[in-house]
Amino acid sequence: MNLKDQLNKAAAPLVSIIIPVYNAERHIAETIQSALNQSWQNIEVIIVDDGSTDSSVGIAKTFTDTRIKIYQQANKGASAARNFGLKQAGGKYIQFLDADDLLSSDKIAAQVALMNNSDEFIAVCNTVHFMDGTDPYRSPPTREWYNANWDDPVDFLLKLYTGPEVMPGYGGMIQPNAWLTPAALIKKAGYWNEFKCPDDDGEFFCRVILASQGVKYSPAGINYYRKYIKGTSLSAQKTAEAFENTFLAIELKYSYLKARFDNKLLDRIFARHYWELGVASYPAHMAISNKAIKRAKKFGYTGPKYVSGKFSMLLSKVLGWRFAKLISYIRHGG
Repeated sequence: MNLKDQLNKAAAPLVSIIIPVYNAERHIAETIQSALNQSWQNIEVIIVDDGSTDSSVGIAKTFTDTRIKIYQQANKGASAARNFGLKQAGGKYIQFLDADDLLSSDKIAAQVALMNNSDEFIAVCNTVHFMDGTDPYRSPPTREWYNANWDDPVDFLLKLYTGPEVMPGYGGMIQPNAWLTPAALIKKAGYWNEFKCPDDDGEFFCRVILASQGVKYSPAGINYYRKYIKGTSLSAQKTAEAFENTFLAIELKYSYLKARFDNKLLDRIFARHYWELGVASYPAHMAISNKAIKRAKKFGYTGPKYVSGKFSMLLSKVLGWRFAKLISYIRHGG
C-alpha cells in the first residue's frame, strides 16, 4: 500500500457491518440494502448465517455487491454468529445489525465523524421502535436521556440500568444496532459470551462501555428496531435456559460494575432487575423465580411488586402478586 492509499484509509476507516442471520427471509433483503445504502461507502457487510432452514442465504446471495461476504455455520445462536463475524472483520469500527432491522443512510457516517478516528470511545445514536408491518420512516425516534456525550462509563451504565424508583428520568435499553464500536475496544473487552440469552447484548456492551473512555452521542443517524405483536424473538422466549441465562447476565453486569463502583446505590439499582426476572419466571420456573426474588430482597428492593393490566393489578392488591401472576399465566397459556 503506497502513502496515498494509507492516508486515504486513515481518513476513511473501514467499517465492518456484521449481520447474524437465522430464518430471516422476510426481512433480510431490506436489511442488507440498508447496509449498502450507507453514505459511508468504505464498508464490508459480513453476513453470518446461523443454520437457517429457510431461504435467507439464497436471498443474500442475490446481491452482487463485492463488499458483501457470506458465511454459514451450524446453529449456535446470535452471539456465536457475531463472534464468527468479528473474526472475519477487518474494519476499524464494528456495526452490528440484526437481520430484521434497518439503519438510516447517514447512521455510520455520522458516528464515524463523531469518533474522530478514536479507539477509546463508543458511539450511540437514536432509535425508532416500529411494529412489524408498519412504515419505520414515519415514526419519530424515542426521546432518550443520553442526548449528550458521557465521559464517565460507570455513571452512564448506572443511569442506563436504573429505574424511576431510584433515579427518575433515567433507565431504559439501548438496542445493539444503535452503537458503533471500535474493533480495538471489543478486543480489549472480550468477544460476546456465547449463551442464548435475551440480555446477551446487555452483558456484552456493559463490558465494552466499561473498557471505553466514554460514550459519544450522535444526534444524526437512526437505528430502526423492528418489534412484533406476538413475541417470536429471543428476547420474548420464556424457556428455563433463557431465564437462567438472564439471571447470569444480571450477575455478570453487577460484578463488572461492583469492581468499579462499590456502593449501595448499585444494589438498589440491580434489585429491580432481579425482582422483574423473579416475577417474569413465575410460576413456570419456580427455582429461578425464587432465586431472583431472594436476591432482590437481599438488595433491598422497594419498587412495585407487579405491573400488569387492571384486572391483574386488582387481584395483586387483594391476593398478592403471585396469585395474580398465576391467574394470568393460566389465562394466557403461559
